[in-house]
Amino acid sequence: MAEFSQAQLDRLSEAAVRLREAEKPVRILRSLAWPQEAAREFIDGGMQRPPQIEYPVFNARPVLDDLAAIDHLLDGESPVHDWLRRTAWSITTAARMLQAIGTAEFHEHSAALYGTPLTPLQDGQRTALELAELIDEILAGFNASPASFGIVPRRVTPERLAEQIRRRIRKQFGDKAPEVELVDKLSSKALAGSRYIRIRRDARFTDQDVEQLVNHEAFVHVGTTLNGLTQTRFPILASAHAGTTRTQEGLAVFVEFMSAAMDPDRFQRLAERTIAISMSMDGADFMQLFEYFRERTDTPEQAFECARRVVRGGLINGGAPFTKDCTYIHGLLQVHNFLRIAVASGRIDCIGLLFCGKLDLQDLPALGLLASHGELQPPRYLPPCVSDPRFLVSYLAYSSFLNRIDLPAVKKHYRDILETVPNTELMAGVCYLDGAEH
Repeated sequence: MAEFSQAQLDRLSEAAVRLREAEKPVRILRSLAWPQEAAREFIDGGMQRPPQIEYPVFNARPVLDDLAAIDHLLDGESPVHDWLRRTAWSITTAARMLQAIGTAEFHEHSAALYGTPLTPLQDGQRTALELAELIDEILAGFNASPASFGIVPRRVTPERLAEQIRRRIRKQFGDKAPEVELVDKLSSKALAGSRYIRIRRDARFTDQDVEQLVNHEAFVHVGTTLNGLTQTRFPILASAHAGTTRTQEGLAVFVEFMSAAMDPDRFQRLAERTIAISMSMDGADFMQLFEYFRERTDTPEQAFECARRVVRGGLINGGAPFTKDCTYIHGLLQVHNFLRIAVASGRIDCIGLLFCGKLDLQDLPALGLLASHGELQPPRYLPPCVSDPRFLVSYLAYSSFLNRIDLPAVKKHYRDILETVPNTELMAGVCYLDGAEH
């Protein structure tokens, strides 16, 4: 284990403080946002022509100058130095990406930061696109909508949604809970930050949206931000810079699963976004992406939103998408596999380390080292499925055995059985929920 003098720790702490200040102007999603009226104008105009979007001009030079001024603080060899250098690279690349908005170069930086659907998974062979296509194929066979399971989701008004979220996050965060606001203009249905959760007043929600927003946005994204804000010596842990995105989104989706907040419709939607990014990389333009999603969503508004997420910041005519949305299922697989190995190795302490702030799995050696030197605060806010980890550890202990199973042999065995089982209606209409507005 690396040993640090107090002077070395102070130097690394200074680098982390200055990295936090340098990254603050690099607001990626805000810079890529489309005006809310773009969807309405497109739909009211007959959905025949792609929207024309103007983005704010971003000057990367001040950010790059700030980062160059702290290069000397990052000289050294240790996991902590490596972590901070990766962070500086992430901020640098994100700044250059924003400066290249609306060009093919934007996509090059996006691919470097977030990967692409063709980025190899941990086995070095499979890709996120293969995982997405498998998810899409399996769930398409069900028709992943709730109605196909005999379920009519409860409609929840935005006002009711806001109240339910307020109640849940106040219990979780106390006086640190972000404000829940209803707003008239928002490019997406909901948006979360450490100080606010904003909900679009005219959006449509169901009871399942409550669970997904609370677990994904509040318990993970807000929680890791608040935990990062307690790291006064290394405040870069409060920053959602692009280098943390794959792990943070993967962790948030994993918590959705562990909290029973995930449903087939949402999971298929995450897969479709990855497939659509691949389509755009192959040249599909906004209109082709809109048609792809139009066949798979309930409304043109939903299709517009899905297509928008892919092309925002890049080229609307295809070839240069924003690749962030492929991090959800790629990150889920990484986080799931890491936690399985951690539990199998008796290292459940690393579960807590994952929530000390905004981080990437690669950063864990550095953060473990800092924790061993008393430089990190333990995470105060953990999702309920982590703060009481009995089910989580039991599940991970069991699932760690699954890779040892000869899956082709198992598939043949059970497919032979399934072929002899007649189709039944036993799951038809087993669970009907009130579909009225609440």
